Amino acid sequence: MEYRRLGRTDIKVSALCLGTMTYGEQNSERDAHQQLDLALAAGINFIDTAEMYPVPPKAKTQGLTETYIGSWLKARGNRDQVILATKVSGPSADFTYLRGGKLGFDRHNIETALNQSLQRLQTDYVDLYQLHWPERSTNYFGQLGYQHHPGEHFTPFEDVLSVLAELVAAGKIRHIGLSNETPWGTMRFLQLAEQLNLPRVVSIQNPYSLLNRSFEVGLAEIAQREEVGLLAYSPLAFGVLSGKYLDGPWPADARLSLFERFQRYTSDHAATATRAYVELAREHGLQPAQMALAYVTSRPFLTSNIIGATTLAQLQENIGSTALNLSDELLDAMETIHTQFTYPCP
Repeated sequence: MEYRRLGRTDIKVSALCLGTMTYGEQNSERDAHQQLDLALAAGINFIDTAEMYPVPPKAKTQGLTETYIGSWLKARGNRDQVILATKVSGPSADFTYLRGGKLGFDRHNIETALNQSLQRLQTDYVDLYQLHWPERSTNYFGQLGYQHHPGEHFTPFEDVLSVLAELVAAGKIRHIGLSNETPWGTMRFLQLAEQLNLPRVVSIQNPYSLLNRSFEVGLAEIAQREEVGLLAYSPLAFGVLSGKYLDGPWPADARLSLFERFQRYTSDHAATATRAYVELAREHGLQPAQMALAYVTSRPFLTSNIIGATTLAQLQENIGSTALNLSDELLDAMETIHTQFTYPCP
């Protein structure tokens, strides 16, 4: 397993990160512990979760993912062996059950969310605390274009950073990161941190896959020049890039079969692009999922590739992607497909 520096810190994280949003929905506590054991044995030292998980979010399951990770940490006694990341939720009309539905990045929300996460995770600190999505209205979660909302109120970034700085000083957080953020938001956080001597963001967790390379437009340069590397989520586009949804009935227990809300990667245009990548992988004797993951991991702006699975076999296959070295010929062919299907799923 390759390890990469997390921002400008002295932390080295594995090139693959274990995503956990299925724990508590599609995966039981026993399943979660088995996945965590397998990942750690394979050299993965980076675990990502969030207060709102599992997904899809529900009042009755909220927090179960962190709870399962916490019971694993307690049972194994291995907190010092993992880099643990979690997130505080931004505003959402769907989360009326979370802090009364009045979510944001003010002091009350951040402190309450963090303390509850630490309790569920059964730890005194998290290595990386991330703002799950912007408090302001901007283009994320599949929205490609930006629409301005003048006069909109959101917590000033300097206030957000000041609260996080206090939590870093208290030893509850080691480092901070962003998620689903834009180039403007990322640079503004970096600018204020430098000006006011406040904590500097070390990473940005955004979607990135062969079906969604929008990160390359404005954020890839920032990631490299500012050393705020990408933590790529949905690198398989909810499993679509494995090819399992292309022909015949969808697998009954697969995410897109179970939950109608996940339509981001299922348009006809997306299916056509997916078929091109799947056929290319098979022409080269590769598993489509492994090729798609290897591509993401190979990007120079990437710090860690967040893989997820519902079975140990899937997880093992995903981990196996680290053994792939993509040839120049294959990369050129993938780029040709990308020019035909540039952003099928922003």
